[in-house]
Amino acid sequence: MAIDNITRLHHMIDAAKEAISFANGKSREDLERDRLLLLALVKDLEIIGEAASKLTPEIRACYPQLPWIDIITMRNRLVHEYFGIDEGIVWDTVTKDLHLLVEELAIILHNETEKDTGSN
Repeated sequence: MAIDNITRLHHMIDAAKEAISFANGKSREDLERDRLLLLALVKDLEIIGEAASKLTPEIRACYPQLPWIDIITMRNRLVHEYFGIDEGIVWDTVTKDLHLLVEELAIILHNETEKDTGSN
């Protein structure tokens, strides 16, 4: 069964919210001491990037305000260069970038759901 864009957008939002919740109340120093926290955040970032890579090119083109290539590239680096993960980049991404990503994805999801619903 093929997974559609709307499902993938949900996956991205869910993973971003989960990463934000994992980091909530934590500090950058906690990330250095807590391997489980690091692995959880990395996994959620991988999910976000993988889902983004599976969105159709058409939907990514409709929403150029998001840095799709950066999101996908980050996933690829986390997966393939696991031995060189920059904890600072992971932390900054989760604590500074994901809130805005969730907001933007929610708008995209709303728009795409409206299109999907309107076409039936």
